[in-house]
Amino acid sequence: MSTLPAPLPPEPDAPFPPVDQALRQPDGLLAIGGDLSPPRLLNAYRHGIFPWYSQGQPILWWSPDPRTMFATDGVRLGSKFRRGLRRSTWEVRADTAFAEVIRACAETPRPGQRGTWITREMRAAYERMHELGHAHSFEVFDGDRLVGGIYGLAIGRMFFGESMFSAESGGSKVALAALAAHLGSWGFPLIDAQVENDHLLSLGAELWTRPRFLAAVAELTAEPGIVGSWSGRVGCWPATRLAEPARAAGPACHDP
Repeated sequence: MSTLPAPLPPEPDAPFPPVDQALRQPDGLLAIGGDLSPPRLLNAYRHGIFPWYSQGQPILWWSPDPRTMFATDGVRLGSKFRRGLRRSTWEVRADTAFAEVIRACAETPRPGQRGTWITREMRAAYERMHELGHAHSFEVFDGDRLVGGIYGLAIGRMFFGESMFSAESGGSKVALAALAAHLGSWGFPLIDAQVENDHLLSLGAELWTRPRFLAAVAELTAEPGIVGSWSGRVGCWPATRLAEPARAAGPACHDP
């Protein structure tokens, strides 16, 4: 990486540079330094910016163009996969195992990837955001075993996805689809997936231009949100409901 932007001021509430100043190579690199305090993170996400860096690097802040987005009514599960879910015993919960989900996202091996960008510092920062009611996880359980999950930040009626994992085939798909179903029923129209890959596109993600994305973020983050634990809203929710998309926001499998 031969070119780096100027460092951020030390104050957590200092403004970020305008996103149209982000580099084209590497795509979207906007700022360097600062910290991962809650005020800085909330300010970043409200402006379409997120941190992404590796161990040993300074904190790097990004706003890529295009942006990878899911409509909450646009997550696609294949018909074969949905048929398999009709026999599934998996259950979905929210905000009951946030630390376990982010740790699994950091530690699960991924094809073509060495190491992880979810550093110890990043994990601590997002666990703090979870404690404050801004960061949330959707978890997929087979009995007491965590087999998949996804986590991210909610600001207003916008959800910013960070990472997901599977310990069993399809675990992350169920987590994403369950998240989308619930968000849609709560009035959240979009999930930010940040940077494209073939897997996300196969599940229905779309590429948005940065101006289109930023306009949506400005509108949705200004709306009233749902701060605090989402555990009681989701309860224990059977993954079988994803086999019939029209019923995806049905009742829990038992009282939370």
